[in-house]
Amino acid sequence: MLRPLTNPITMAIPVKKEAPVATEERASVFGVFSATNVKRIAGGLLMFFFISAAHGLTPDEQSMLDWIDAHQDEAIKLLEETVNIGSGTMNHAGVRAVGDVMASSMEDLGMAIEWIDMPPEVDRAGHLVARKGGIGAKFLLIGHLDTVFEADDTFQAFTREGNVATGPGISDMKSGNVVLVYALKALAEAGVLEDIPIAVVFTGDEEKPGKPLEVARKDLIDAGKWADIALGFEGAITTEDSDWATIARRSSSSWILETTGTQAHSSAIFSERVGAGAINEAARILSRFYEDVRGDYGLTFNAGTIQGGTTVTYDSAQNRGSTFGKTNVVPSTATVHGGIRALTPEQLAASKTAMLEVVADHLPNTTATLTFEDSYPPMAPTEGNRALADQLSQINEELGRGPMKIWDPLRRGAADIAFVAPYTDALAGLGALGEGGHTPHESLELDSMGLAIKRAALLIHRLATTSNTNQ
Repeated sequence: MLRPLTNPITMAIPVKKEAPVATEERASVFGVFSATNVKRIAGGLLMFFFISAAHGLTPDEQSMLDWIDAHQDEAIKLLEETVNIGSGTMNHAGVRAVGDVMASSMEDLGMAIEWIDMPPEVDRAGHLVARKGGIGAKFLLIGHLDTVFEADDTFQAFTREGNVATGPGISDMKSGNVVLVYALKALAEAGVLEDIPIAVVFTGDEEKPGKPLEVARKDLIDAGKWADIALGFEGAITTEDSDWATIARRSSSSWILETTGTQAHSSAIFSERVGAGAINEAARILSRFYEDVRGDYGLTFNAGTIQGGTTVTYDSAQNRGSTFGKTNVVPSTATVHGGIRALTPEQLAASKTAMLEVVADHLPNTTATLTFEDSYPPMAPTEGNRALADQLSQINEELGRGPMKIWDPLRRGAADIAFVAPYTDALAGLGALGEGGHTPHESLELDSMGLAIKRAALLIHRLATTSNTNQ
């Protein structure tokens, strides 16, 4: 087995910041970047915590909180408006319509707006980018406009019962988009937004990223190279009597194993002429994956579908296939489709190498190939990310909620923030509290919107103030 990593709940893993997806050097809305142009915030900025002399809220901060309390209903109205616009990933018009609503809010803040179309072959609506200049630490704020609920889904409307609202994408992540907007509005109302350099990227295909990724995620990656701090606004986590911070998210990749064998009467299986057959070769490989590759903390891999026989058809895009075979015929082909998740780029690379070594050790008269397709890179649990979480935890305490623990990345999926994590310190989970994501029971605790807006506004303000103090 691979050597286990230390659990990042107790220790962050220092990781060399490298690009998850190769990108060519070219101009973008964030300037010209290359793979070596990696921006990192100074250690002193994150490790020095800005606290007032009274170890409480400053007048500017109290002004922000008062404004947020007075405008929570307004934020919920914006949430309702966007939830009522169907924006499944492949509903391009709906994604753009949600983008128009968010663009209007960004323009009201004096930000420059750009809609970035994707090439026709990517077949996605595109992304909304808003940006403004300033001095000091540069912030990248990340949301997404799309949901998993396509235009033909029956779950299409915002409904409310008391403090709980339901609707498509209300938790994942239209509430997070609104939290992002209202955190900026609160900073503006307190007169502290003007000098903060900020880029906001709302992707239009987070739920089903377009391919190739080097095109579909280039503008987000460029923003990450520009930024010093990245904040993701997917849902917050409160459970087990605690609020939790997200400093790491695992990767998401798929793999396809294809094996072949010699078709023959089953009476001759294991003979020198016929060998082991395609299904036995696939079974050997899966068993060796379990015995030899499993064991590294943060690494999981799953065989999701398997077909084998004398004929096999499989559509990986639809995760659907058919097979034909007989019990008295040695199978000539087998296909296994699976997934793999890892905590760091190094872990992912080492695991792929180990899996390929297993595949190469064939049973008699068989062949096997293993191919990988990467979707989301890992967001590794670095010290810089942990320092951001410490700052957020302090804010949480000042808001009367208590300290925040670090969420186990094995309990959370992949997200767009992982694409920029190799270039900048990052913190995820700054949205509101919801549950039932990706189901017709998706819901949100509406009063958690105000809490999330307060945490985000205070975090941005303190990090920006600390940065300017250290200039």
